[in-house]
Amino acid sequence: MNYILFDGASRNNLLPFTFTRPVADIRVGILTIREKWETYLDSTITTVTEDYLSDKYPMVELEENVMINASYLPNFELAEMIKDLKENQAIFKDEDVIAFFSKETQEDINFDEYEALEFDDDLIKIEHTWDIFSKNAEAIQEDFNLITKGRPSQPIPTSNNIIAPENIFIEEGAKLEFVTLNASNGPIYIGENAEIMEGVLVRGPLALSNNALIKMGAKIYGPTTIGPNSKVGGEINNSVIFANSNKGHDGYLGNSVLGEWCNLGADTNNSNLKNNYAEVRLWDYQTERFANTGLQFCGLMMGDHSKCGINTMFNTGTVVGVSANIFGSGFPRNFVPSFSWGGSSGFTTYLTKKAFEVVEVVMSRKKIEFSNQDKAILEHVFELTKKYRRE
Repeated sequence: MNYILFDGASRNNLLPFTFTRPVADIRVGILTIREKWETYLDSTITTVTEDYLSDKYPMVELEENVMINASYLPNFELAEMIKDLKENQAIFKDEDVIAFFSKETQEDINFDEYEALEFDDDLIKIEHTWDIFSKNAEAIQEDFNLITKGRPSQPIPTSNNIIAPENIFIEEGAKLEFVTLNASNGPIYIGENAEIMEGVLVRGPLALSNNALIKMGAKIYGPTTIGPNSKVGGEINNSVIFANSNKGHDGYLGNSVLGEWCNLGADTNNSNLKNNYAEVRLWDYQTERFANTGLQFCGLMMGDHSKCGINTMFNTGTVVGVSANIFGSGFPRNFVPSFSWGGSSGFTTYLTKKAFEVVEVVMSRKKIEFSNQDKAILEHVFELTKKYRRE
């Protein structure tokens, strides 16, 4: 069977992260949503997403397909149910469609003509940006169970101070010496060729992805995910960092999500709790106003390719778009549009010509090409987000 993940109704609620990727390529837990589904279904999976993303993320459609809502994270029971889907069947949870059988010739889907199969068990659904960190503990545990089952961990070097070693899994090539790992509150996963330097204190759950690095003396409170090729230091609490991003120095990051190719300057700090302990409001791209999150703790949401200078301070519940450059003293406002250049004293437009020069240098340092597809996506985002900038 051919499986296709679709963005669904949550796509706009997951901006700015879905400006540059399908919902399926959001990382939560150890794996991206696409990687989770591919592992459960033992199949390569494509996506149907926004037109301007489709060159980089193409859909492969065959005569018979199963369409899956990418906002839902898989488990064994759901995966087995999806594998058994037949023509004119769809799986629902309450009123929400999770998956359905589709033929290439179908132009419109009328679910009234489908046999509705109800999925009654609990599922993790990623429908808001803050779900990425607030549901990360469950997602790490599910992924940990999935990818370590029946496999032996590499031995834990004896120089380390370990609590609950049965909840720690180390992949081949990982390096860690003279660190403290406390996995009593949740699993600690250390990916291939990842490194934890001396003096680091970790309280799980933690997902440290392949080739990621935690620098000396860092303090990591779970549930936290550090994506592939990312580098972190200082203090991090309940945050998710996608691939190829850096928070390499002292400073605090809490209840936050960083996209890919982000960089936080030395001693950058974010607030994750309002002084009056009130519910945090975040910029909502759907309504184009600030909306309640239902959370008391919520920090920074930063889209791909955005960066900030040393000693930057972010207020509680700050949303930064794609390819913004923030610097200077004081707090910038808590919604920074994509391709903005400036800080608390105001912003100007960060022109694509200048932004792309930086992108090309940053990506080349990790031996990754800034492709024409990447450039076209960012150019489209620049045009898409013009209305938010004060030209």
